[in-house]
Amino acid sequence: MPEFLYNNKLYYNPVEFAMDRIGGTWKIPILWRLQNRVMRYGELKKDIPHITDKMLTSQLRELEKEGFVHREVYAVVPPKVEYSITAKGKRTIPVIETIRNYGLSLMTEENIIE
Repeated sequence: MPEFLYNNKLYYNPVEFAMDRIGGTWKIPILWRLQNRVMRYGELKKDIPHITDKMLTSQLRELEKEGFVHREVYAVVPPKVEYSITAKGKRTIPVIETIRNYGLSLMTEENIIE
């Protein structure tokens, strides 16, 4: 496949393009947690150990911008915001499961887990 330009960034293959959308330390854990339920910001923060507020906010914004996550704002006091996975986001779940299972098998091979 020839290289291509998207949003002023040069990509060399579709794997690189996909991983730029969902890769990194936090996007996959966020999508994984949203696969079966709607969550508020505080719930996500509690459920994802070691993520900072700044990182959670930026990752949610990127996932929303890319169309993987929907952000619903309710006009109440105090403000209420809920995050849910979109149809596009749900298409990532089988990919995440495959990567997770591969990671678990590698961990077993390396005697990290039994």
